[in-house]
Amino acid sequence: MIVRSLPLFIKFRLYYLLYLLLISVSNAGDVKRIGEIIYAINCGGPPHVDINGVHYNEDPLITSKVGIHSDYGRRFIIGRVHEKDQILYQTERYSSNTFGYDLPGDIDGEFVLVLKFSEVYFSEPDKKVFDVVLNGDHTIITDLDIFEKVGKAVAHDEYIPFTVDKARLYINGEESEIQNKKIRVEFIKSYKDNPKINAIYVMRGRVEDVPTLPPLDNEPIEEEREEFETIPKNIRPGEPKQPDPYAMDDSSMMLPVFIAIGTFIPVLFCLCKL
Repeated sequence: MIVRSLPLFIKFRLYYLLYLLLISVSNAGDVKRIGEIIYAINCGGPPHVDINGVHYNEDPLITSKVGIHSDYGRRFIIGRVHEKDQILYQTERYSSNTFGYDLPGDIDGEFVLVLKFSEVYFSEPDKKVFDVVLNGDHTIITDLDIFEKVGKAVAHDEYIPFTVDKARLYINGEESEIQNKKIRVEFIKSYKDNPKINAIYVMRGRVEDVPTLPPLDNEPIEEEREEFETIPKNIRPGEPKQPDPYAMDDSSMMLPVFIAIGTFIPVLFCLCKL
């Protein structure tokens, strides 16, 4: 009875808000509630907020001379990744020398270091192989061959749990002293091409609290974009600039509006008859 007495434009707004609420609830299944994020960067790329609400900052090395930032991966649609988070695996930092990032080490507690990778250059295993070391003493990943693990243009995450207590780092039954309140994660140069990293974050909590990638398909399909525009800086010679995944078609943004209008016009027509 209350709805019938309302003006038509107010009824329309109420129905449209209800529609948007239903859409948001239906998409909630893609999102997992996670712990406190104390550090997150999109290596070689711009700031980004992923579908789980993790706020990635721009690569702090973007203006430095440490390694090379590249968006060569934008020519691919990365497997195992939500369409909104492609950028996390399409941009990267690599170097012809060992390089790394300083993580905060002044907070006690249990943490998980999440390292995100994708191989977008090589098309066979044993071409790019490297180690990852934490705090100068702990080899947390040995002989990482991204292609061998997941193939080309497919996301791969590594989850590294560790504990900080009174300026000491505890990991895999080992411990070391934390210097200057910083924990350094390093990607070690080997004789098989250059080490790289796509994105990093550190979460307070345990591994079971971390959102994981979906299972790997038995036969991942490498999908390459066909249109390129300009040549980016700091990439391998001959690598073309790819379309910006943030440059969305405006028509796709209007789709929910069109659906809402089409859904509720019959309802409004019925209300007018009352």
